Order: sequence, then structure tokens, then C-alpha cells
Amino acid sequence: MAKDVKPTRKNLMAIEDRIELSERGHDTLEKKRDGLIMEFMDILDQAQDVRSDLNENYDDAQRKLNMARAMEGDVAVRGAAAALKEHPELTTESKNIMGVVVPQIESSKVRKSLDERGYGVLGTSARIDEAAEAYEELLETIILAAEVETAMKKMLDEIETTKRRVNALEFKLLPELKSNQEYIEQKLEEQEREEIFRMKKIKAKKEEEEKAEREAAEEEAEEAEETEETETVPADD
Repeated sequence: MAKDVKPTRKNLMAIEDRIELSERGHDTLEKKRDGLIMEFMDILDQAQDVRSDLNENYDDAQRKLNMARAMEGDVAVRGAAAALKEHPELTTESKNIMGVVVPQIESSKVRKSLDERGYGVLGTSARIDEAAEAYEELLETIILAAEVETAMKKMLDEIETTKRRVNALEFKLLPELKSNQEYIEQKLEEQEREEIFRMKKIKAKKEEEEKAEREAAEEEAEEAEETEETETVPADD
């Protein structure tokens, strides 16, 4: 790439400006990458807690559902589930974490009171109530897990993108620019040395010419003086 760059001072100044800009961009991206990693680690901790809660809530809901089936029968459990009139509602918003837009999921009508479940208090037992409550809690945990997992994936994608940009600047663009800078500086130094050498030769040649002119002038003066002396000597009688 360096060979394609014309070794001029204008190009050298342009490359120096690009190097300065790229180094500032590199520093900014490094700070962003480090900040994203710190945010990601916080979300990762939260995700691990949510996963643990999700497993526990799932096991608890399954256990209580199996207990309700054993005590009340599948028909009663299915009838209680089919009696539900209002289903949970979800709304999504977004928040910005260091330039990364991550979702926020808001839920409503997940947890319900006994009279809101629709199956009636007299026709069911506490076992069905406990199973319904356990599954409501499980659903809330699933919603939270979806929010956290999505945020974690988006953060991870942004970290990888930022890392690629940092590496591209650090290991590709900046080395190429600095190589071009070094190439131009070397060429300009060579041109300067050649110019100095040329100027010295011109100066030396000029001095030689001036010296030759002085010597020629001196010789002409001497010859003229000798001629004058010869002409002024009187002839013998």
C-alpha cells in the first residue's frame, strides 16, 4: 500500500491527521468496549440468578401441578385452566445501555386473585390454587428471563462488533497508515538529501566557474600588463 502513496508533504500531513483521528477513535472504542464488558458482566450475573430462579420455579410449578392432578384429577385441573378469561398482556419498551438498545418487557394480568382466575372457589381445592399461583410466578420469571437473555445477546453482539473495530484499527489501519507515514518520510528525506547534494554540486560548479573566470581575468590582466610594458620600452639606436 505504501508504494501507491505519492511521497509529498501534503499526503504526509493528511496521513498524520488520519493517524491522529484513528488513534482517538481507537481509544474511544477501547473505552466503549471495556464499558460494555462491565455492563455485560452485570447482566450476566442477573441472567444466572434468573436462570436459577427459573429452574426452581419450574420444578415447584411441576410439583404442585402433579399434586393437583393426583388429588383432583386431570379433568378438574384442565377445567380450572380452561376457565381463565383474562390472559396475561405484555408491552415492550426499550432502554439504552452505552449505545445499545435493549428491550424492557412489562407484563400485566399475570398474577390473579382467586376470583379473577374464573374457575370459582367452591369447585376447586387449595391444590389447584397453589398450582395456579406457582405457574403465575413461573410465567413472571420466564418474562424476566426473556428480557435479560435478549439484553445479554444484544450486549454480546455489540461487544464483538466493537472488538472487531478496535482490532481493525489496531492491527490493520494504524499499521498501514504508520507504514505509509514512514515511507513518505523516508522518501522526503531522500529527496532532501538529493536536493542538498544537487545544490552543493551546483555551488561547487559555480565556484569553479567563478574561480576559472578570476584566473582567466588575472591572466588577461597579466598579459595586458606585459604587453603594455613591452610597448613602453624604448628601442636601441
